[in-house]
Amino acid sequence: MGKRNRAAGRISAPTTDYPDADGNVLTLRGSMSPLTRRTYKATLHDQRVSTDDSWQRAVEFLFERLVERWTIYDVPTEGQKELLMRYRIATPQERQWIRDVLRRHLQEHFPELETP
Repeated sequence: MGKRNRAAGRISAPTTDYPDADGNVLTLRGSMSPLTRRTYKATLHDQRVSTDDSWQRAVEFLFERLVERWTIYDVPTEGQKELLMRYRIATPQERQWIRDVLRRHLQEHFPELETP
């Protein structure tokens, strides 16, 4: 069976768009597997690193798992590798906006999870 046939039957997770004041849009997935939730909790409370490091890693972990698309000035960025590269060069203001969006998204879709 080819790759195309395997992907045809997949169910995609619902998404939510979060625009900023400049018209940029972050699109987040509305589902997370139980394993991903457990891994996120472990990352957020990792005792082997400082609190700040575990917090930063938890934000990046959520970004990797939840962000499906990031449209900046009408240019969409998609794909996990490209999105992560763009996140790593984001300005402090962009990172703050992303953290705020991730917090709001967790509160709306995953209220049982602690926000970073």
